[in-house]
Amino acid sequence: MSRIAKSPISLPKGVEFNEKDGLVTVKGTRGSLEMALHPAVQLSVEDGVVSVSPIKESDMAMAGTMRALIANMVEGVSNGFEKKLSLVGVGYRASVQGKSLNLQLGFSHPVDFEIAEGVTIECPSQTEIVVRGFDKQQVGQVAAKIRSFRPPEPYKGKGVRYADERVVMKEAKKA
Repeated sequence: MSRIAKSPISLPKGVEFNEKDGLVTVKGTRGSLEMALHPAVQLSVEDGVVSVSPIKESDMAMAGTMRALIANMVEGVSNGFEKKLSLVGVGYRASVQGKSLNLQLGFSHPVDFEIAEGVTIECPSQTEIVVRGFDKQQVGQVAAKIRSFRPPEPYKGKGVRYADERVVMKEAKKA
């Protein structure tokens, strides 16, 4: 039984919330997001507080999922999300050039990654990448795509990893 659905979502100042014909729209200072509401869930908005409840008691899990997605939308349009990646390895570098991220990851060629609309990528240093945006799913997807170019390998730990990721190192083969 989901307890997440029972907690209400408070709308911060400057966030506009609309629900019409099963389509939820959230607008804020950073942008606007839309999502289709599941038919087993109903919403109620009172005094800047959104409550999610299931139509039938057996759909409580879907109500919890919808509540979490709506809370992420509200958080995204008001504050935004960010993921930090770090490059570990000799000669591994990253730089932003216009609308693309240029990566040197030990291949014979550079990897050029086109930056998606709604996401900004910064490189504070040559070995750090910061992905920012207002859509949590899109920010995570872009960060995962960048990491997939060279995931950390378990023997030397070289590759692209999340800033808070811990790579478990394996011991080398003994003769």
